[in-house]
Amino acid sequence: MSEVVQEEKSFSIDLIPEPENLEDVIFSLMVNPNLSSINYFNDFGKLTISPDSIGNSETDENEVFDIDMNGNKIAMSTHAFHHHLQSDPQKATEILISRAARKMICSGVKPKAISAFLYHINFGDPSGQFIAAGAKQGLENAAEKFNLKVIDKKIRFDHFSQHGPVPPTIIISMMGILNESDKNTTHSLKEKGNNLFLIGRTSDDIGSSEYLEFYHEVSDSPLPEFDINAEIMIQNAIGKLNELKLIESASPVGKGGLFFTLLRASIPNELGFDITTAAETRIDAFLFGEAMGRMLVEVNSENEDEFVDTLTEMKVPFFMLGHITKGEIRIDDESMGYIDKMTANV
Repeated sequence: MSEVVQEEKSFSIDLIPEPENLEDVIFSLMVNPNLSSINYFNDFGKLTISPDSIGNSETDENEVFDIDMNGNKIAMSTHAFHHHLQSDPQKATEILISRAARKMICSGVKPKAISAFLYHINFGDPSGQFIAAGAKQGLENAAEKFNLKVIDKKIRFDHFSQHGPVPPTIIISMMGILNESDKNTTHSLKEKGNNLFLIGRTSDDIGSSEYLEFYHEVSDSPLPEFDINAEIMIQNAIGKLNELKLIESASPVGKGGLFFTLLRASIPNELGFDITTAAETRIDAFLFGEAMGRMLVEVNSENEDEFVDTLTEMKVPFFMLGHITKGEIRIDDESMGYIDKMTANV
């Protein structure tokens, strides 16, 4: 365990060269199965899986369905995590729960309850108790912060070493409520010309990102930057913006960082985006880093003043990225091609 911590401490983003060609990075990452436009497990049948499945889900992983005749709905979402459970189980668990809550909040759903299952814990190893205790603390802390009811929690112990080196993994399921009066905001970009904003702070962080692990082949790095109190502030802001109906779409910055979050939002309606990166942040961290506490939102120009006033009043940081295009993808005035070039149909 101490060896893992030592490796994390020795990591520095300064050891990673900034990319000279963004297009090379983008198309290299697109063959990563975790970021591919094909979700290989969205259908357990024998039928061929559609290469367009990235755009088929309007709710981007939250399953929302009716629970009564009055229009009230519930949402369900399941997430798993194994990064750094052996070195920082509390923080890893808090990050996982924050991600799940952020995704629900973006959809206009209010998270209400959570269950957690911890798998592949070796009860004969002294670190097993450390992982279990830390994960339990992370679960309880996050549940209190996000006002969630813990409805179930279990640990599955591995009794036999013959299974091989299976990393400890935590899986959480979250349930939320969407009332009749609430707006079910989806992740897909809606209209050419609407403005794009990033809510939250940018930073030079690429820890545990798909970019760092897949493109640079660096597997030992810290967890993504994370502050649970900042996360709560950002999620409260999204809830308020949804309540005031000031945003057209919203997505949590997730796997693949901001670029792939934009791509997932663009594909359903075959739109594109023209954005400018932050000069004070490394371009790879800005586009591909997976630091927590960031949301992508689409704002109609008619609502922009009230949107800015609301975030300013709440003292929530935000950054104007750019606008939605008819299909072209541009970054810092450089064209990356068109959205059809980014799908599996090409």
